[in-house]
Amino acid sequence: MIEIAPHIVVDPKIRFGKPVIKGTRVPVHIIIAKLAGGMTQKEIGEEYDVTLDDIKAALAYAAKMIEQQEVRVFA
Repeated sequence: MIEIAPHIVVDPKIRFGKPVIKGTRVPVHIIIAKLAGGMTQKEIGEEYDVTLDDIKAALAYAAKMIEQQEVRVFA
């Protein structure tokens, strides 16, 4: 298991190596998708047994990944 960001780890044995919340099997993309779908942080915390800090870490990780992404437009 490798911690790739605070609260975020990857392990090939857990969720096929997708980034998950440390100490859980909850993928980061699920946290982001649930927030985008309108769930509150409290609801996510209760449903997935994660903390507010875990949710903030998932958002920070997602923002970092998007920032590093390069988009090329061909017209």
